[in-house]
Amino acid sequence: MTTTPYRFGLSRAAAATLAALALLLAPTGQATAADPALPLGDADLAETRTSQTLADGVTLTRIGRGTEPAPADQINTTTRGPWVVNLLTIDPRRTRGHLAATYGPDLARTERTTDLVRTSGALAGVDASFFTFTASAQYPGDPVGLGLYGGRLLSEPTGDPAEADFVVDARSNRAVMGKLSWSGSVQNRQTAASLPLEFLNHPPVVPAACATLTDQTECSEPGDVVRFTPEFAEATPSGAGVEVVLDRRGCVVRTSTSRGTTLTDGQTSLQATGRDTAALLEVAGQGCLRIASALTDEQGEKLAVRPGLFGVNGRYRLTADGQIVVPPGSGSFFARNPRTIAGTTRDGRIVLATIDGRMTSSVGTTMDETAAVAHALGLRDAVNLDGGGSTTMSVEGALVNRPSGTAERPVGDALVFIDGAYHASGN
Repeated sequence: MTTTPYRFGLSRAAAATLAALALLLAPTGQATAADPALPLGDADLAETRTSQTLADGVTLTRIGRGTEPAPADQINTTTRGPWVVNLLTIDPRRTRGHLAATYGPDLARTERTTDLVRTSGALAGVDASFFTFTASAQYPGDPVGLGLYGGRLLSEPTGDPAEADFVVDARSNRAVMGKLSWSGSVQNRQTAASLPLEFLNHPPVVPAACATLTDQTECSEPGDVVRFTPEFAEATPSGAGVEVVLDRRGCVVRTSTSRGTTLTDGQTSLQATGRDTAALLEVAGQGCLRIASALTDEQGEKLAVRPGLFGVNGRYRLTADGQIVVPPGSGSFFARNPRTIAGTTRDGRIVLATIDGRMTSSVGTTMDETAAVAHALGLRDAVNLDGGGSTTMSVEGALVNRPSGTAERPVGDALVFIDGAYHASGN
């Protein structure tokens, strides 16, 4: 843990932007009656709030609660703070821009939030989905849950009951939250033979009992069936199994008894491991396939995946219909950490928030404290996005908050606000 300021290799323009933000967001006054104090720590803590308008209908607010640095050994227990919270508020009734989700050169790689904001031409943004993350992973940016970008479903929601998804329509800036479910299948158009899909753009696992088999069709253990698109990576995952490449019509272009290939524009592929390899080969044949994919909400209603729809995954709802709903829990995830929040107010405003943590200058929040903050900010519905070392807010490619690591962590994707109308050909 460090208590010294971070220094990053920012461009001169980004550094100037950051300096301007620091000046504009310097604490200048106490919270007013219109802004109730955050329910963090002792009631007598001083709290300051400052705001600036970034664009029509878009404001950036900085909240500081508590003034004295925390003792390093009391970060997880102190009731004196301090806490630093940054809020990006978007009013759909007044803005000319739109909220979207974006990732780097491909889905499997990671990029810094500041870079994602800059390269997407966004005004501001925050880190978003939980992702594979580990430095040793071949595909560290692979989302662990929902990944929906401009109406293209590139990663399916998991069966984990803790997953909570944030979906926004960029054409209206209307956002909804909840646990989505997914089902997929592949069917031969001529024979009607079908096979369930298990994943979208996730490396399949070879069953441990068949790990030494070069020919996976000899395996008697169930494996995985996965659909890959060109957005995943430069090449599909390699290894034992089978792969069937399809053209844009869904017709078989080639079949291989090992996995790993480069997809051209318009192509997709199906990979299988374990005994599912034989099933895929039987279904695919040399024909044309129909791919079915459906997202449903908690009420079982189908969510139409259309241009302009973006979605990212989080872990746990914080509020629902104005009530705190975060479940009880223990362990490091529920302890004090940096946090990233996405939510909506009763009148439809979208709020993206970061809470710095794991530092003497801002101690972070537990899951209970995070939910209490979301509720106090007036978020009728809110989701806990990826946090910890990923928690980052950027304006015009410059850091607004202070990440907890020694450098800004590359992430899988980001929620970004672009100050212009949405066009289906891009953000």
